Amino acid sequence: MLEQEHLTESIIGAAIDVHRELGPGLLETAYEECLCHEFHLRGMHFLRQVELPVGYKGLKLDCGYRLDVVVEEQVILELKSIEQLLPIHQAQLLTYLRPSGMKIGLLINFNVAVLKNGIVRRVL
Repeated sequence: MLEQEHLTESIIGAAIDVHRELGPGLLETAYEECLCHEFHLRGMHFLRQVELPVGYKGLKLDCGYRLDVVVEEQVILELKSIEQLLPIHQAQLLTYLRPSGMKIGLLINFNVAVLKNGIVRRVL
């Protein structure tokens, strides 16, 4: 668990660097692109727009769901650039964690003045 704590701290550090450079107000795709570049610079393994099939009655169905970013095959990042995070956004992250088999997710809203106020960490 300590390794995962260190990993989430590194992810948050990268996100803070991106936010310091760009500030709030851009599209989510811009933050995703820059954050992934930051991961690359830091030597962190990541995948973007990872397909997430929906399990239904023993079948895996492609319903078009995508995980924004998966870091080190351990942490799901759900990125937002919205006025404020709502409970439904946290529920979405938890819903993504269950079928993915991963235990940790970060919901990051870049459209805030101070990024730490836009980060929610969830663990299953």
